[in-house]
Amino acid sequence: MALEKQPGESGAGGQTESGKRASGRGDAEVSRNNILDIATEEFAANGLSGARVDTIAEKTLTSKRMIYYHFGSKEGLYLAVLERAYGGIRIVEGDLHLDEYSPEDAIRILIGSTFDYQNDHPEFVRLVAIENIHNADHLKTLPVIAKLNASVIDTIQRILDRGRSDGTFKAAIDATDLHMMISSFCFFRVSNRHTFSTIFERDLGDAVVLVRHRQLIQDMIVTYLKNG
Repeated sequence: MALEKQPGESGAGGQTESGKRASGRGDAEVSRNNILDIATEEFAANGLSGARVDTIAEKTLTSKRMIYYHFGSKEGLYLAVLERAYGGIRIVEGDLHLDEYSPEDAIRILIGSTFDYQNDHPEFVRLVAIENIHNADHLKTLPVIAKLNASVIDTIQRILDRGRSDGTFKAAIDATDLHMMISSFCFFRVSNRHTFSTIFERDLGDAVVLVRHRQLIQDMIVTYLKNG
């Protein structure tokens, strides 16, 4: 006599109801991430006004209808792209475990990580530049980004406090100002890569130049922190 199936059980070769739900959630997450990947490229290349949802839909594994289902509107999609872009670099910083290193090593590692991330993610730099053109109007509607960025300021402050306490650092610099110094050096290389390379006939993407600039930025900032 055949056994009666219990609720949630699958037949031979089938899937449980809970498995179907999990699979559905997984598919939705894959679809959402695929949309964000393509949308990031489109917004970085064309800005908010120039990017087209039709083009994004054509390049994704989903449809225009599903884009609106996930994000509500083109602006909603742009906001999601911004949030993920800022969250990405903060996640990388959080994985550095900088409190485990000496103050000088921690700052050098943070600078190196920022340099590498911005060099490897030019779309992030372009998105930031585009949002500045819009006077950060969209960023202002995302309070979560302010919270995300507070983490790096807290990290820098702890490094500065440790460095001043053990005598490594003498500069009386604000943590936010130091963050701006690090970001500006790394950001400029990417945001102005093409114009700078054209004017001065120097390839900022050259491997030797990358290594030299990475070291130069680390040395400049550490020297300032030590000497005040």
